[in-house]
Amino acid sequence: MSLFRRLLITVSLNTLLFLFLIIGIQNSSNKKSVNLLVNKTIELPIGFIAGTSFVAGSLLGGLIASINIINKDN
Repeated sequence: MSLFRRLLITVSLNTLLFLFLIIGIQNSSNKKSVNLLVNKTIELPIGFIAGTSFVAGSLLGGLIASINIINKDN
């Protein structure tokens, strides 16, 4: 499989997961703010924070794995 196709599948799958996350989190009432190094974020649903970190990790892992497989072939 080509690099472009692997990257397209990874980005498409994670975009779909993120859209489902946004749709599913509509009626969440438990909210917290995230304490960053400089300041705090606005109050966000806990499920959105956890889901976003999962999707970000999945996206980065997929991108790194795709690029690593291509580099091993060369």
